[in-house]
Amino acid sequence: MCGLAGEFRRDGSRADVSAVERMAATMSDRGPDDSGVWSQGPTALGHRRLKIIDLSAASGQPIVDAAAGLTGVFNGCIYNYRELRAELQAKGHRFFSSGDSEVVVKAYAEWGLDFVDHLIGMFAVAISERDTGRLVLARDRLGIKPLYLAESPGVVRFASTLPALLAGGGIDTTIDRVALAHYLSFHSIVPPPRTILAGVTKLPPATVRVYEADGSTHERVYWDPAFGRAAERAGWSERDWQDALLDSLTTAVRRRMVADVPVGVLLSGGLDSSLVVALLAGEGQARSGLATFSIGFDAVGGREGDEFVYSDLVAKTFGTDHHQIRVPTGDLLPPLEAAVSAMSEPMVSHDCVAFWLLSQEVAKHVKVVQSGQGADEILGGYHWYPPLAGVDREQALETYAKAFFD
Repeated sequence: MCGLAGEFRRDGSRADVSAVERMAATMSDRGPDDSGVWSQGPTALGHRRLKIIDLSAASGQPIVDAAAGLTGVFNGCIYNYRELRAELQAKGHRFFSSGDSEVVVKAYAEWGLDFVDHLIGMFAVAISERDTGRLVLARDRLGIKPLYLAESPGVVRFASTLPALLAGGGIDTTIDRVALAHYLSFHSIVPPPRTILAGVTKLPPATVRVYEADGSTHERVYWDPAFGRAAERAGWSERDWQDALLDSLTTAVRRRMVADVPVGVLLSGGLDSSLVVALLAGEGQARSGLATFSIGFDAVGGREGDEFVYSDLVAKTFGTDHHQIRVPTGDLLPPLEAAVSAMSEPMVSHDCVAFWLLSQEVAKHVKVVQSGQGADEILGGYHWYPPLAGVDREQALETYAKAFFD
């Protein structure tokens, strides 16, 4: 996890470098290993780095490619960066680092605005063109990596977190009433492009937005998932679907092993994280000392506060370097403010403090972890999904709303 920030002036003045420095400084927790700021005329870019791929200074950011006339900042991980690097080298591009950040900039040099179509991974990117003066912002297909924006007639500012934008100053912090309605009815979710603040928006997922030097703006949505049934799969058996799912999950886990530092797993003992451990073990990760982490709490009202019996079993089965983190009830309230401060936007979940405490402990051992987060959304694990299986498509929205909306 890194953090990026920047400013693009549209009023003929030079970028406020000190504002970008303030914005980037708020993200030292996202990028504790290195920092950098670059400016040229109306554009300034800042970055905080967490070293995961290419631990050398060569992959420090902002990345400046003088030959191509490009400067970029990048937050995320490109899983196919090695393959892209080889392809770009074959096209004549020369590299000064061995990381994925430079691959992103070189991909833009080769394919222009279509560079995102070649990237497999999670990312937020800002690229400045020296010769045209344009600024390009892009976000990954699912919007895994955040990119917040504050726009006014004379200036555009952007950052990986909402608090970073506030540190730059001049933000309208009144509550967006439509966003508040979404927040209160839609399980604390504010869909893009809105945020809870009227003066801040989000770049939508799968979007490339271009700010031209003349002040004009245009954008492209480069990916739109199809939710219809695929005719070629109409005859699939249950086993066919199981095999396809296993193949996809294995690919996903394998891709996320791309790192020059050890990769651990947040192991709750549930199906999702246990499957991730099993798949990593199948890829040989356990032999290199796979670290797993589980958190548990005191029993309350006769209900167990942990699932250690399951996580211990998985850790033993696959021979992981397992860490049990026990949190007494009295330790839950003190970190509440810190947990809230770590959020880019307000959210609601009973396990927010638990995740914060778990992350604090995990950070003492590894920089990167895989987890089972998101599996319920994809595989219909929550209680509001099963009712949809028994209704016609025309009734799906009403059925979903009845089960999901607060």
